[in-house]
Amino acid sequence: MGAPKQPRSHQTHRFLDDTTKEINEWTGEAKAVEIHPLQMFSEVFDRHTKDDADELFTAGTQATTPPLAEVSDAPVKPWLFSRVLMVLLITFSLLLLLFYAFKNERALPGLLVMGSLTVPFALLIYFFEINVFKNVSILSVLEVFLIGGVASMVATMLLYSLIPTSNGTDIWSALLIGLIEETGKLLIIAWFINHLQLNYIFNGMLIGAAVGAGFAVFETAGYGMDYGLVVLIIRSWQAVGTHTLWSAMVGAAVVFAKDDYRPLTTQTVLRPKFMRFYFMAVALHALWDWHLPLAWLDVFYIHQLVLIGLAWVVIFVLIDSGLREVRTLRQAGIPAEEHIFLPVPKA
Repeated sequence: MGAPKQPRSHQTHRFLDDTTKEINEWTGEAKAVEIHPLQMFSEVFDRHTKDDADELFTAGTQATTPPLAEVSDAPVKPWLFSRVLMVLLITFSLLLLLFYAFKNERALPGLLVMGSLTVPFALLIYFFEINVFKNVSILSVLEVFLIGGVASMVATMLLYSLIPTSNGTDIWSALLIGLIEETGKLLIIAWFINHLQLNYIFNGMLIGAAVGAGFAVFETAGYGMDYGLVVLIIRSWQAVGTHTLWSAMVGAAVVFAKDDYRPLTTQTVLRPKFMRFYFMAVALHALWDWHLPLAWLDVFYIHQLVLIGLAWVVIFVLIDSGLREVRTLRQAGIPAEEHIFLPVPKA
């Protein structure tokens, strides 16, 4: 008799462990990462006051940026993003009511804006919260979100004008589109990370997420204007696992590529850590755009849900790597009075 068949739950857990171990090896640690979404989001359902929210939004100033010795390496438990998401959803719902119940077409521009903004902006607040270094202000994040989002679209359009592409949905067209768009965003992400002199994994993820969220908002608004509210709503919920997450990976890749915290160069982008996470973002983007020859994958958006899940697995591994970086900084013996922006050895 053969070995007894393992339960499906055990097989799934083993597959997840193998996947996180492989991705985690890219960051420099050869072990699986335990993923506990319920633990991470446990504070979403706890009661928080307006003062708690105000305190989070004050992060990143000279007075509120903590010294390295006070940066926490405890598991991140963001919650403010859920309040922002709720406010945006209520606003969008009221605009839908205005449009459908009262036949008010003047609500359409608002629907385009809020429908495009809701999920990417809430995700951006998520990445702002988990930046445990608290060294980037909300004003800087908004600047990167708005200017970086549009600038990344400009960079992408320039690349499209230089590289001939088709609008097909075959794998090669999808791969070329993913390569061009992720490279366009990369150029802007790298510029902001160098300009703001940011050196840590959480910083890179935040700046990447800001550029990606801006890109997602403006792109979805365009699709909504062309194809209507149904497409707008579909792209809105799918934004939970697309541009914002892909660009957060690219932002982390930029930090991995920096040489002793010096600005990114054409030589440092050849580092394996950079190439792996950059091409992971490109691959996820390409697989998203590829029209797979398997019709059943389109049922209940299975294709998209699988890619969303995989993108979040990569993000969870990067979060674990970011917390490990904090522990490495502490082990390096950083004095309590040292400021957060001073360079320290990487893991």
